[in-house]
Amino acid sequence: MKKKVLALLLVCAMALALVACGGNNNTQQPSNSGGSDAQQPAADGGGNGEGEAKSVKVGLICIGDENDQGYTYNFIRGKEAATEALAANGINVEWVVKWNIGEDSGCEDANIELAEEGCDLIINNSFGFEPFMLKVAPDYPEIEFIACTNQASWGDGLENTHNAFANIYEGRYLAGVVAGMKLQQMIDDGEITADQAIIGYVGAFSFAEVISGFTAYYLGARSVCPSVTMKVQFVGSWSDATEEANAASALADMGCVMISQHSDNTTPATTAQSKGVFHTGYNNDMIGVAPEASLIGTRIDWAPYFEYAIGSVANGGSFDQDWCHGMDMGAVVMTPLNEDIAAPGTAEKLAEVEDQLRSGKLQVFDTSTFTIGGEALSSAFALDTDGDFTPDSEEAVFDGAFHESHFQSAPYFALRIDGIEWINEAF
Repeated sequence: MKKKVLALLLVCAMALALVACGGNNNTQQPSNSGGSDAQQPAADGGGNGEGEAKSVKVGLICIGDENDQGYTYNFIRGKEAATEALAANGINVEWVVKWNIGEDSGCEDANIELAEEGCDLIINNSFGFEPFMLKVAPDYPEIEFIACTNQASWGDGLENTHNAFANIYEGRYLAGVVAGMKLQQMIDDGEITADQAIIGYVGAFSFAEVISGFTAYYLGARSVCPSVTMKVQFVGSWSDATEEANAASALADMGCVMISQHSDNTTPATTAQSKGVFHTGYNNDMIGVAPEASLIGTRIDWAPYFEYAIGSVANGGSFDQDWCHGMDMGAVVMTPLNEDIAAPGTAEKLAEVEDQLRSGKLQVFDTSTFTIGGEALSSAFALDTDGDFTPDSEEAVFDGAFHESHFQSAPYFALRIDGIEWINEAF
């Protein structure tokens, strides 16, 4: 999760100048985190050929619990899969989980408690946890600390802190393709006119992680439905089921016939169904709660990273201080396609586009596919809070595309492109 726009830009300006994703310490500048050159993973037990089991104690601090069916549930799914894979390779993991921790001093307490309980590695699963984690990490240099979806650890001067994220914009682009195919089918069948192909997007906050995601989604939809437009309504919270439902309802009332989301609950899906419109989800398969509306979803699979990081600690090795991968490492996956309501040919198109993403033939933020104020993007810019363009310290636009998460794992695409209307302003 990301801070507000101004704070993000200040951090990004430093980030892009200092780091390339995939580094093993905070002084290196290695290549793109999303590339195949990062040292990986997995949990092969590393030199465990004699069959002697190894054990590692891991703390996990969660903003929610396993019952949210969204963000935290997705982490638990990754935890369980990684535990099974590690065990098969001779590494036994003892987990200590802290549930429903706020982005406040309670997070600092949770990190201290896990450190005092003897954890070898402590994982913080929410963006707002990082400042509190960084207060604790210097006092426990022998323990590795991870801030998921975060950005400060590569430049904090500490060797025992780490960031991890995934190229979720790849999955959002694919979900957009599914949405766009459905919208084009509705146009072709005469159910809506071309100018009624409007997507409503429930966004948590108006900063780069969310902007990057909904822009990728929109570009995916427009690649197969050229007339599509989008309206975004922010709710100012990662997890507020009522406000997410209210936003989805308002967007449907504005004429949106497709709803998507970057928020943690299933209420946008159930609201879409109640309004008779379609939906694509995040973090979880939402077909079960909205079978007549939900087409597909995308999520980060944390298992590959957990296997890699925990396996490294168990074997006494080091691991990347800033890690980011996507479909290349199985870190971004799609939930099942609802073929009962998807447009004909969607599964085939999805496979085709996914292959193009994996091969690098297709770039999500291809600068020939969007404009800003009617102008093509020729250089990397970020919006400040006054709406002015400010050049980034590293040039993210090259080879005809904006290269998201190339210089650091945390997203930094914060551009407002044409075709997307913000219903409310920054949170």
